[in-house]
Amino acid sequence: MQQMIKVGLVEDQILFREGIKAILGNWQDISVVFESADGYSVPGKLEQCAELPDVMLVDLSLPSSGHTEYNGRQLTEYLIRVYPAMKVIILSVHDDENFINQLIECGAHAYLVKDTDPYEVYDAIVSVFHRGSYINERTLNAIRRNMGKKHTAKRPLTTITRREEEVLKLVCQQHTAEEIAQILFLSVKTVNGHRNALLQKTGSRNVTGLVLFAIRHHIIAPV
Repeated sequence: MQQMIKVGLVEDQILFREGIKAILGNWQDISVVFESADGYSVPGKLEQCAELPDVMLVDLSLPSSGHTEYNGRQLTEYLIRVYPAMKVIILSVHDDENFINQLIECGAHAYLVKDTDPYEVYDAIVSVFHRGSYINERTLNAIRRNMGKKHTAKRPLTTITRREEEVLKLVCQQHTAEEIAQILFLSVKTVNGHRNALLQKTGSRNVTGLVLFAIRHHIIAPV
């Protein structure tokens, strides 16, 4: 039996929001349990929500509250801070590498442009829910080009153990904790312990941050 993934939508354009809901309704393992036309009312709505979303699809360009801006980046930072178990996928009309890098670095688990194929939206939701991240070719290219603008270390931090590096490589290959445990002959609890240690040592907010760290420190190749 498939596990139901609870999804939230934060999108001000009602036609697009209704279209996404209709598309997601084609999959039996996805249920839309939350929606909002703006970002500034989301904190209050979530406090009253009977079922918290597992994955939140957030529009990058959201309306302000009077003279106070509350865009998708600000909402993402709030969700990552207050609901760390919730996964955030940015939906945007902006196919801009600066936006992509900024949102991934601030904690978004995936970045999709609004002309994305519906099947990729589904794949992204499933991937961030089960594996903690979804990095498509567009995002990977943005990360790779951004690397050229910054200094990156040639070797991983010495505080990362050999076992942690093994776990990190498997995380970057999109393996779940259960799969990593089988590959390395470890318990799931031990794998999660290594992953939590990696998050702390690298200063990463989530699995996507670990992937960024691994690319920048040449633990994995950005190809």
